[in-house]
Amino acid sequence: MDRLILLRHGKAEPDSESGEDFDRRLAPRGVQESAEMGARLADMGFQPQVALVSPAARARATWMSAQAAFPNAETRFLDHLYHADSETIRRAAEEAGAIVATVMMVGHNPGMQELTIRLLQEGAAPSGLIAKAQRNFPTAAAAVFLFDSNGRPQFDGLFYPDR
Repeated sequence: MDRLILLRHGKAEPDSESGEDFDRRLAPRGVQESAEMGARLADMGFQPQVALVSPAARARATWMSAQAAFPNAETRFLDHLYHADSETIRRAAEEAGAIVATVMMVGHNPGMQELTIRLLQEGAAPSGLIAKAQRNFPTAAAAVFLFDSNGRPQFDGLFYPDR
């Protein structure tokens, strides 16, 4: 894997009709911000070959909103990404990254934020940037990392939705 894009799902409705967290859908703002973040990332040249997506309704809808910006990306919905911890997210990305250069993960906090912070720390990012990610990794936020031949991360962008 040469590049990893972490995308937190968009703003979700507080409840679902079923009462289950898994079934919570995106709020209208979440749909808009997810589409805008996808377009923003694509405009900067970030094009995943594969998107690994949590099967939760809000993560699926985030990807559906952003996917128009990434028409050539293969989509895989992985059950174990629902509320996955940072290590599970990283392992899934590394497995996919053994085959493709750019992987996008679409999932949930706290795992997405924790992995962002860990990769920033491993890549010796400026302390102010690490602190920013620790304070806030809002819905529809994205973090992008490059990886060298030894698998060491390097910060390539931290993007928050326009609000």
